[in-house]
Amino acid sequence: MKRDKNSFAPTPPMGWNSYDYYDTAVNEERVKANADYMAAHLKEYGWEYIVVDIQWYAHKAGSMREKYQYIPFSKLEMDGYGRLLPDPERFPSSAGGAGFQPLADYIHGLGLKFGIHIMRGIPRAAAQEHLPVKGTDATADQVADPSSICGWNPDMYGVRACPQGQKYYDSLFELYAGWGVDFVKCDDICNTNLYADNRYSAAHEVEMLSHAIQACGRPIVLSLSPGPALIEKAWHYETHANMWRITDDFWDRWDLLKDMFYRCELWQSHVAPGCYPDCDMLPLGLLGKGFGQERPCGFTREEQRTMMTLWCLFGSPLMLGAEMTKLDEWTLSLLTNRDILGMLPPRCKPRQIRLDGREAVWKALDQETGEGYVALFQLRDEEGAVRVEAQEFGCRAQDVLRELWSGEETRISEDGILQAQIPAHGCRVYKLPPRG
Repeated sequence: MKRDKNSFAPTPPMGWNSYDYYDTAVNEERVKANADYMAAHLKEYGWEYIVVDIQWYAHKAGSMREKYQYIPFSKLEMDGYGRLLPDPERFPSSAGGAGFQPLADYIHGLGLKFGIHIMRGIPRAAAQEHLPVKGTDATADQVADPSSICGWNPDMYGVRACPQGQKYYDSLFELYAGWGVDFVKCDDICNTNLYADNRYSAAHEVEMLSHAIQACGRPIVLSLSPGPALIEKAWHYETHANMWRITDDFWDRWDLLKDMFYRCELWQSHVAPGCYPDCDMLPLGLLGKGFGQERPCGFTREEQRTMMTLWCLFGSPLMLGAEMTKLDEWTLSLLTNRDILGMLPPRCKPRQIRLDGREAVWKALDQETGEGYVALFQLRDEEGAVRVEAQEFGCRAQDVLRELWSGEETRISEDGILQAQIPAHGCRVYKLPPRG
């Protein structure tokens, strides 16, 4: 899936993922309810993916959450070729071998796209039962690598770099294509951090996934997790994937958001059509029900604007983690600001002008329309002025700029300085005047 041939995701994917609210306990009814909401309220703004996250195949997932996030060696729903299937108790339409096709059909019928989370590898249960690998004379135990495991999930073994292992991945994506899957988030693969001396030990499985997508004949966006992605492997992510996480799981804490400015600085030159360094999900709205207690987003409103501005200006995919049916008007306004979302297209090249422990300044130029942007971020814990010379972002003294969150206009000073008084952890982002 080389970048120059990839049209699967010409702009950063925008959608919803079940993890931040439901953890392992999402079910078909909840997925449909969120899809209905997206179709009614967010689709017109570019939001289109509905992604079912981890352990949709595990029986009784989430039922022992006070002790385990992932129940050790729980029963997994699986076909005769060792391919995981939806748990029919939580996804009733999957019964009788239908898999996720009925749910995908429902979501496609709303004009949306359907995605799933997978763990890299082959189920340990399939290896234990010596199930056949479709299209080969091999069995699952022969392609499984028991020395390659995930440190936090017990479901899978890695797959060996061999032709039969490739056939296993080919059979997976043959199944997913038949279901109508448009997006696959593969976990424990972007950074195999259990192995400190080889944090990209599954590079061959990334290539297997890429080849399997090409072979299946369906355009399936490939997202790699978790991070942090390895900058020295950028070429490999760009060659074989559409998205790769540049952070471990991102949650609603200011220290994590502040750190993201340094991660975006590292990856800013790697944003391109079909290839997106991924800042991870947007933990907005109500979160955490599957983790034990529903709670509101812990970011202040200023921090929420800062997150949305950075993600969009940088060109990260946008995956909402909230329970959408409970979105309040404030959160909805963040997700439907067309001016902010207009910075997302990868032709809008981001560049950081300044970053220190007190403030950050970014600019971007849309190479197709000629439109430009500049964003000022207050990283301090108190309100203060952030200033930048107009020449650093291609403007002149007395130019008038429009701030995209408030809609207010401001004028660059006579001595060529843009300055804004910004609350703690807040931002101001301006659209620049057109140049003739």
